[in-house]
Formats: sequence, structure tokens, C-alpha cells
Amino acid sequence: MELEFRSLEDIEWRVAEGEDGSFEGYACRYGKRDSYGTTFQPGVFKRGIDKRDYALLFMHSPYQPVGTFRAEERPDHLWISGRYDDTAAGRDARVMARSGSAPELSVGFVRTDLPPWEKLSEMSDEERADVLDNIRGARLVEVSQITARMAAVPGSKLKTVRSALGDLYEQVDAPTLDKQAHQAEEEQAAADRRMGERRRRAALLRLV
Repeated sequence: MELEFRSLEDIEWRVAEGEDGSFEGYACRYGKRDSYGTTFQPGVFKRGIDKRDYALLFMHSPYQPVGTFRAEERPDHLWISGRYDDTAAGRDARVMARSGSAPELSVGFVRTDLPPWEKLSEMSDEERADVLDNIRGARLVEVSQITARMAAVPGSKLKTVRSALGDLYEQVDAPTLDKQAHQAEEEQAAADRRMGERRRRAALLRLV
């Protein structure tokens, strides 16, 4: 099974200073068609959520955790709540959330609802399209904070980010994000290629 990503648009952050560095909000809104042509359906993560903490990543990089969170399946969305790490990376991510340079979220997941290709080949075009385009079961892997205007699923947003650090840091002793952004671009390109291959195979099945 493939690890897939969906970036979420319409992210809004409200930041309150002087508190505990936590955040909460919508990680995924259901019933919203994304740029891949897929739609998350209610209950999609019902059996795919771990009760332990997940890592909040930056740009889907496993080498760039910026916090932790827990997830909760709700009727029309996936809700997360957590806290930024008190590290250079965590503080940097919080600053970028506040400034609006990295205000969006992207979900990393593995689909668990797809039948074998043999069964898909026996379906009508309409049945096959319904299965491929509607995500009804998935295992949550991570959620990432991403840079602005990289969104694909409308309606998801973080509601609050609360800071335990007081005023914004004027200087943050953190490495540049150029290398991480380049790696994220390569990972996204690979994900796009996998999605293209999946759709190519689906198109071939329609010709059978």
C-alpha cells in the first residue's frame, strides 16, 4: 500500500500569545473534492487512528518534526490537537504559522479501502470510479505543516495556535529550509507520479 498525501486549503490560524504552545483544528474536512479528484468520506479514519501521539512534521519530512498531536474522528472532519516542540524547528514552525508563510496542513495516509485489482476489473466504469475517487477507509500516518498556497482539499483549517514563548523570536538559531523544501518537492513529485500511474492503470481497466 502506498503512502499518499493530501494538502488542505482554506487554512486559517488564530494565534493567542502568552499561553502553552498548543494548537488545534481541522486536519481534514469530509465531503470536499480535492485536486486529485478524490473525496474523503465520513468515518474514513475511524479504524485508522492510533491513540498515541503522532508527529507534526514540516513539509512531510520525517527529519523535521515540529510537534506532536492526537487525532479524533468526528462526524464531518478529522480533528487534531497538540503542541509545538520547544526546539528551534518547533519555534520556527510556529513563527511561520503566525506570519502566514506556512499556514496550511497536509495529511499523510495509507488507503485501506481498495479491493484487489482483479475485483476492480470486474466492476462497471461507474462502480470503479466510485471506489477510486471516494476514500472510505484510511490509516493516518502523519500531518504536516506546509507552505502557503499548496492546498488541495477545501475547508480544512487550524483554529488556534497558542504560544508559550511570549513575543515572537527576533532571531531563531535554525538551519535554512532550502534543502528541506527541495526534498519535499522531490517527495511530492514522486507522489504525483504514483498517482498518475494509479490513474493510468484505472484507465486501462476501463478499456478491458
